[in-house]
Amino acid sequence: MGKMDGKVALITGGARGQGRAHALRLAQEGADIVITDICKQIEGVHYPLADESDLAETEKLVRELGVRCLSFVADARDAARMKEVADRTADEFGRLDTVVINHGIGLPHGIDEESLEIWDTVIETNLSAVWRTVVATLPLLKATGEGGSIIVTGSAASLVAIFNNAAYTVAKHGLIGLVKCLAADLAQDWIRVNAVLPTNVNTTLFINEYNKSRFCPGKEDPTVDDMKIPAESLNLLPVPWMEPEYVSHAVLYLASEEAKYVTGIALPVDAGMTIQPPGITPFVGRMMAELKQGLD
Repeated sequence: MGKMDGKVALITGGARGQGRAHALRLAQEGADIVITDICKQIEGVHYPLADESDLAETEKLVRELGVRCLSFVADARDAARMKEVADRTADEFGRLDTVVINHGIGLPHGIDEESLEIWDTVIETNLSAVWRTVVATLPLLKATGEGGSIIVTGSAASLVAIFNNAAYTVAKHGLIGLVKCLAADLAQDWIRVNAVLPTNVNTTLFINEYNKSRFCPGKEDPTVDDMKIPAESLNLLPVPWMEPEYVSHAVLYLASEEAKYVTGIALPVDAGMTIQPPGITPFVGRMMAELKQGLD
């Protein structure tokens, strides 16, 4: 017997990465799955976004687990399209129990005129589109009369600042306020609202050619291995990043009856990234210790 038997879960940004991992983990526990993804490039994003073949592959993998699955090309910024997805979900499954709002983009930027358009794109995608997804799916969540769960993918950047990434940091901070407000407003309907806050994750959003150059300035043709030492410096636990499945375990917990009385929280799954003193990292600490040892 699975923890999600008889339930239906909708996951945005489900074509690959964390979204695919969440879809598969919930399906493994018996949930029927609905996945959406924009499946096209957003202007200004420096890495390739998922496409329709990625979405089809996730649907295939979910169905192979013996549950039902629907997939939709849908831009979460488009409220009307998300309403269509909710309506189709109602027609096919007759219910919705869990909404995992997982989509998002990373667009590092400075403080200049060029950043104005980036700001609008990131805030619209990473914050406003979360609200639109909630509005579109909430009537179906309420319709069962049995409550439900909304889970938002935040970030370690929901709690700490990220250099040269103001729009992303502000959007992810904003999600914490949104989660708390929704948790308060929906409590009487037994709809729980929570966030998961990952550190860097082994997905294309983080590991891409653009980030390789950012993490390894001055190095010609940097590799993924070259990223590991500077990336590890961001975490307390000695890992540069984690696999998306470890975020999915937290998503499953928040979606399941095990978290029946958990609402309004922001759950870090961040290898300790958010509890470090500002400006001090294990990597810097090791460098300082080695320097001191050399002086002694």
